[in-house]
Amino acid sequence: MKTTSLLVTAFALASFAGVANAAEPYGTWTRPSTGTQVSFYNCGGKLCGKIVSVKDEARKKEVGTVIMKGAAKSGDNVWKGDLLDVESGKTYSGVATLEDANALNLKGCVAAVFCRGETWVKK
Repeated sequence: MKTTSLLVTAFALASFAGVANAAEPYGTWTRPSTGTQVSFYNCGGKLCGKIVSVKDEARKKEVGTVIMKGAAKSGDNVWKGDLLDVESGKTYSGVATLEDANALNLKGCVAAVFCRGETWVKK
């Protein structure tokens, strides 16, 4: 009986670990501060993101804008690449970090010293 319980527990833990490692940033994420929704997708083995919806009608022209393209996986749950700030029109060094299945931290940096970011939520 103990052996069966141990095997079931070991199998459950192994299954959970597999799911945790399989987490990917793909899908639609919402930026809490603006309500903007971005679809992150695989583009040639890299991470890309495009604005698919905006909360503020004045920002409607941003729909379809690619804000991240060609971000390469640089570690467990981390992708690095260029990140467009649609408000300023400037492109920064960006880092996307998948914190968990429902939290994606997106950060833009200038000279790898001055960084600003926000944790987005899965739609």
